[in-house]
Amino acid sequence: MSAAGTTDAPATVLVYSHRAEVRESVRTAVGRRPARDVGPLTWLECTTPDEVVAAVDRGGIDLCVLDGEAQPAGGLALARQLDQEVPGRPAVCVLIARQPDRWLAHWSRAEGILPMPVDPLTAPAVVADLLRTHARRPAVR
Repeated sequence: MSAAGTTDAPATVLVYSHRAEVRESVRTAVGRRPARDVGPLTWLECTTPDEVVAAVDRGGIDLCVLDGEAQPAGGLALARQLDQEVPGRPAVCVLIARQPDRWLAHWSRAEGILPMPVDPLTAPAVVADLLRTHARRPAVR
């Protein structure tokens, strides 16, 4: 991270959903480099909550984008679990399908929110801002 609060370092973004089309829509909307001063991004896709927890425990994840509608466990509950159980967890952004679910996103302790469907005009800015403001924290073993 540079003194100006930006980073040109590669970043790893985990995207979780049981639906391939949701994972693809996030990757496509955000792209490989969400801003000139952020990235490039490497994407890690997870389809189960256990895969997310294992990846976060291993470390090296800069941001998790979690689908609030995922099955069998929604991204909102998973975000809350990571906040409570994983010291030094990466920043979290949750995908919400309904605006009234914003309170659940707050409850989940996610740092960012993206409404569904994912908007390619706003998603890169949200992701870039989260990557700028939340430096990678090493996994605590």
